Amino acid sequence: MSTLLEVSGVSVTFDGFRAINNLSFQIGNAELRAVIGPNGAGKTTFMDIVTGKTRPDEGRVIWGEKSVSLLRMSEAKIAQAGIGRKFQKPTVFEDQTVQENLLMALKNKRGWLGVLFYRPSADDLDKVADLASEIGLKDELTRKSGELSHGQKQWLEIGMLLAQEPRLLLVDEPAAGMTPQEREHTTDLLVQAAKTRAVVVVEHDMEFVRRLNCKVTVLHEGSVLAEGSLDHVTSNQDVIDVYLGR
Repeated sequence: MSTLLEVSGVSVTFDGFRAINNLSFQIGNAELRAVIGPNGAGKTTFMDIVTGKTRPDEGRVIWGEKSVSLLRMSEAKIAQAGIGRKFQKPTVFEDQTVQENLLMALKNKRGWLGVLFYRPSADDLDKVADLASEIGLKDELTRKSGELSHGQKQWLEIGMLLAQEPRLLLVDEPAAGMTPQEREHTTDLLVQAAKTRAVVVVEHDMEFVRRLNCKVTVLHEGSVLAEGSLDHVTSNQDVIDVYLGR
């Protein structure tokens, strides 16, 4: 499997604290990966570096078949290159309907004039209907997003990211605050998304990670402590000591 993202030898220090320490990580084109680790392990900083929010002191972050350096690109250019990020708290336009939120997110080439005079085409509406089915909101298209449950808002935000057709999706703690049924649907959604793109899920909930049934990377003090199946990493003595407890 060809590598889509390669992070190698990356370190970053904030006020004398080394948040990321010689971190190396890679993920393939259509791969699902869970990233776990204790608080302060560097999970958020890792995502900040990949999306251009934080610049590392050293190391390389290489993207795509043409091996482009992400470190030379702005946050906006990185997003345009196909890297989408979902933060923990859902950010949707609450006064707009589900359909309007998804339409706004569609990957269409349009300048500011195009945005002002935008009228969705039949093709756009079809795409949005398909996306709504995929995320489990096809019966909610005309509802205002502010009326959705917490879980549904999370799905809508994932749908808005998928509408931009990213090649890599970074998702931060998607299961937090969800009902068991919502979590199950979220698992299915992420597993499905990873069939056609790379998906990295940062999560604390071990049951949720188990259901994802994917390779797991454990971070500790800014570097990779262990990597492999969930059973493999959770039986690693170092992981037990620093993260899982006895």
